[in-house]
Amino acid sequence: MKSSQTSDPQLSNVTVGGASRPPRLNFGHWLGVIPFFVFSGLFLIAPTLILAYRSLEGANGGLTLENYQQLVSDTVISAYAMSIKISLTTAILGGLIGFLIAWVVSMGGLPPRFRLITTTFSGVAANFAGVPLASAYVFTLGRVGLVTALFKMFGVELYKNGFSLYSFLGLILVYLYFQIPLMVLTILPALDGLKREWREAAENLGATPVQYWSRVAFPVLMPSILGTMILLFGNSFGAHATAYALTGGLFNLATLLIGQQISGDVLHNPGLGYAVAMGMVIIMAFSILIYSILQRRSERWLK
Repeated sequence: MKSSQTSDPQLSNVTVGGASRPPRLNFGHWLGVIPFFVFSGLFLIAPTLILAYRSLEGANGGLTLENYQQLVSDTVISAYAMSIKISLTTAILGGLIGFLIAWVVSMGGLPPRFRLITTTFSGVAANFAGVPLASAYVFTLGRVGLVTALFKMFGVELYKNGFSLYSFLGLILVYLYFQIPLMVLTILPALDGLKREWREAAENLGATPVQYWSRVAFPVLMPSILGTMILLFGNSFGAHATAYALTGGLFNLATLLIGQQISGDVLHNPGLGYAVAMGMVIIMAFSILIYSILQRRSERWLK
């Protein structure tokens, strides 16, 4: 039998004289991703390792698990619970509202200029958070804000009727400002990936629009929708500056608890703060894992 040798270096094995040897590794192909690995190591992996080490430091020095034992205290559990509650609420509401807006933009038959305006605003609003966003809401819906004053002119006292910008509902409204645009930007490619042939085939088989969406479109889009909502959950779960600027650090959130423990004057236990942060890292990593799995499932249909 003649020996065969492939000329393609990308194949997994090369046969020479009946023997199989692995292909030569072309290091030139890896040069382009070296900056990515360097960046990931310096700003993702190294800080996580440092955070894990600092979370094991005791108040008197040395390594201890006492900080993690305090994670089951009522204060820490309530902070986690409130953060998860706000994150789930804004993820679900932002996901539903953002999906409807994206559906109108993608399939509503509107002029292309409307899509351009919507995506441009969403790109700006999705990254507008922190102190500027909290200040904008205070000036708008605060006790002496513009919208509050307009309602008062028409005889409606928002704060006397139970509304408060500095409550759970107020924080939800502020978070939705950047959650909804992020949903729009993320779900639009999935909606654009729906093939026209699928709808035409469903109509030719006698399916109504409701049947098409319930049996074809939504099953295809569901992994993308759920994955994007998980992304919204993580985006809200890690928010700190917006809640701190709006509530003055008095709201019991995990991110605010970390700041109180690390740099606070009264509550000062850096090890506990780092341990709470490690708990958030674990929750975020789990969310990213689920998001990656759902994205892989959706990519099989939307290629």
